[in-house]
Amino acid sequence: MDTATHITMGVAVGGLATVDPAVQQDPALFQAVLIGAIVGSHAPDFDTLFKLKDNATYIRHHRGASHSPIAVLLWSFLVSGVIFLFSPDVNYLHLWLWVLFSVFLHVFVDIFNAYGTQALKPFVDKWIAVGFINTFDPLIFVLYIAGIFAWLLGADPRYTFGIVFFIVFLYYIKRYMDKREIVKLMENYFDDVEKVITQPTIRHNIWRVAVVTKDQFFVARSEDGHVEIKDAFDRMPLPDTTEMNAALQDANVKSFINFSPVYRYEIDRFDDYTEIRFIDLRYRAKDRYPFVAVVTMDKFYNIITSYTGWVYSEDKLQKKLEPLT
Repeated sequence: MDTATHITMGVAVGGLATVDPAVQQDPALFQAVLIGAIVGSHAPDFDTLFKLKDNATYIRHHRGASHSPIAVLLWSFLVSGVIFLFSPDVNYLHLWLWVLFSVFLHVFVDIFNAYGTQALKPFVDKWIAVGFINTFDPLIFVLYIAGIFAWLLGADPRYTFGIVFFIVFLYYIKRYMDKREIVKLMENYFDDVEKVITQPTIRHNIWRVAVVTKDQFFVARSEDGHVEIKDAFDRMPLPDTTEMNAALQDANVKSFINFSPVYRYEIDRFDDYTEIRFIDLRYRAKDRYPFVAVVTMDKFYNIITSYTGWVYSEDKLQKKLEPLT
């Protein structure tokens, strides 16, 4: 989820916490829980600070260990502990439980978009990305905002946010059913389907889809049950060559491959250098694939420059590479 939705969800959890008699009867505890729920609902995304180092570190670690079961516990103790330092008279157990719930909810809802999380790390390193809720879903955001406004106008937060969360729950079920229909549609449309990766858009009737078959990758768009194939690529394994093995040792390429479940590659050889480009097929936008990893090397296979990230034009990509050459 995006930051705005996580924060409004935290407010909703703070309001829902009034179902707890201890929170409802103690204004100081209520204030502590509300602050804790808001901070806790965003805390796992503090790993965004990795971006200050470089894109490779950010892509490799964002929504990784910070979203693991161990991290959920650590975030809950950290956030509730800091708040307790300033409000030592409140009931710590109730404060911690509601902060724990808000942190858990953050991680839980993140698995439903296409980006996903490593929510089972360190037990399982696999990225979990169910892919049926957009990173920013207007309906979910509006529901939380409506609940907050109703609360400000005097509505009982217990019933208000109970209803909001129930509607969001039903909406998730509906979107899950939508995804199932998309997957069935793709499995009926293509032969030898091995994997279907869905990416919902803000418009509920439009989906971006990457399909992996035995011999090809297909990039498609589904709108109102109709499939439009945008691109098709032959499925080629990574060659076991010196230049490819050199590229695979680069930190940017490692981060890209660790994150991307479906990608293709291109190799371009020039007089003075070789460029290998890895292209994620999930994020097609305006006839481009913006999420890439690019590495260039000299004739002795020494890395000259590399980059990974989202770039929406070739000119911008070259500018990203130029300062490194």
